[in-house]
Amino acid sequence: MRDFQMPGRSGVFVENGMCATSHPIAAQSAVDILKQGGNAMDAAIAGAVLLGVCEPQSTGIGGDCFALVAPAGSDEVFAFNGSGRAPAAASAADLRARGLEAVPLFSPEAVTVPGAIDGFCQLSETYGKLGLDSILQPAIHYFDAGVPIAPRVAFDYEQASKVLNPAGRRHYLINDKTPAIGSLFRLPGQAEVLRRVAAKGRDAFYEGEIAEDMVTSLQTAGGVHEMSDFATVRGNATDPVSGSYKGTELVEHPPNGQGATAILMLNILRHFDIAGMDPLGAERVHIEAEAAKLAYDARNRFIADPDHTTRIDHMLAMETADRLAALIDPKRAMPAAAPLTETVHKDTVYITVVDKDRMAVSLIYSVFYGFGSGIASEKFGILMQNRGAGFTLQQGHPNELAGGKRPMHTIIPGMLRENGRVAMPFGVMGGAYQPHGHARFLSNMVDFGMDPQTAIDTPRTFPEDGKLKVERGYSDAVRQDLADLGHAVTIPPGPIGGAQAIRIHESGVLQGASDPRKDGCATGY
Repeated sequence: MRDFQMPGRSGVFVENGMCATSHPIAAQSAVDILKQGGNAMDAAIAGAVLLGVCEPQSTGIGGDCFALVAPAGSDEVFAFNGSGRAPAAASAADLRARGLEAVPLFSPEAVTVPGAIDGFCQLSETYGKLGLDSILQPAIHYFDAGVPIAPRVAFDYEQASKVLNPAGRRHYLINDKTPAIGSLFRLPGQAEVLRRVAAKGRDAFYEGEIAEDMVTSLQTAGGVHEMSDFATVRGNATDPVSGSYKGTELVEHPPNGQGATAILMLNILRHFDIAGMDPLGAERVHIEAEAAKLAYDARNRFIADPDHTTRIDHMLAMETADRLAALIDPKRAMPAAAPLTETVHKDTVYITVVDKDRMAVSLIYSVFYGFGSGIASEKFGILMQNRGAGFTLQQGHPNELAGGKRPMHTIIPGMLRENGRVAMPFGVMGGAYQPHGHARFLSNMVDFGMDPQTAIDTPRTFPEDGKLKVERGYSDAVRQDLADLGHAVTIPPGPIGGAQAIRIHESGVLQGASDPRKDGCATGY
């Protein structure tokens, strides 16, 4: 139990249905959908789309989505890949010929075709009850009427908005200035887009005037996108991957998502007595950081479009983890694994919903960097993601940029099973941090007996770009111990990631947890 004299928040306990996400309006709207007779998928889609106006720097209909779904009455978990592809004319060779070594972040070359709307349409059709015309109504209302800017959104907004093109500045700024905390923010152009999708489905988005607006805006910026690239977008059902850590099964989305990285990291950590360490001590941070370096190096080598990922079995094999664990020196930090050119960052939204029948949905939805590519469409203001920056230009690499291909993706929904029973949909936002966050979250609960809220609240660290980022929640003494081990310790300017979770107790009670690093909450009825 937490110390009630210290800052923190309690877990939320309800009996019927629950949503946990990073903005309270989206969470409440999802619960309203449940009360209207919708199921967890209806509520998750309703809340996720609404997050596009609540947190416009993090997500939107110009982005992608991934989902894990456990249907009511079943402990089987299904995966859905709603990520888009590079335009057919995209070519790594063309970019190399221009002297580029990486896909430019804020450029049309980084724009992959958005897969989220198609994904939401398919997920609604396959798993939902109410239909898009009903579940998009909360988002349509708030995109038109506006949402007050929340503190974490305002924190992210000013720096991220510098990448916006002129159309983006017109749609996403207020009088050419970043919106202040509490100011009302609206996206009426996208409200109209959602009205058309609600009435006519995916074709309203991927064909006709809306698609023409996106394609023309991209071509004007120098992109090679064509209407045919949009018309052919199709997400697909796929099979999750999983691994076990001390009796708890971690279920992850398969490539092109990076979920296998979390499983590999936990497979490495099982070689060490994590439970015998101080949960906030330097020894645990050091071992986790070294395991992360090795797991992420494997990610960079192997994870790509599922049609090109050929070594996932090797990545998940215990023998691979055994060999990697042997490389860790408990007394000295290794140099960072040589990075490839894949770029990762931190701006994502996550939503999880469990309904009264115990359907569980774990859904993540993003435009990649803050405000994605910075390219918004002229008429409707649809902000285009820059997921194409997840490709490498390295010739022959499985993740090499090519037309019609999906890039390596950072966003990963998660699900836990205990003794075969679906026990917790959860997610950890934070771009590259997400696999590390999944491993840390599970370890907090399994190794140290933390409840989900405490496991989320606990300070975080992350090795990235040759630095070990250590949140301010750690003591100066721990930072010095880590520096003595050879880590280049830094305190990041912002928090590391964000998380949401819903535990499904065998008693039938739902226990929600929501990260204070974000503006949101867990709520239910």
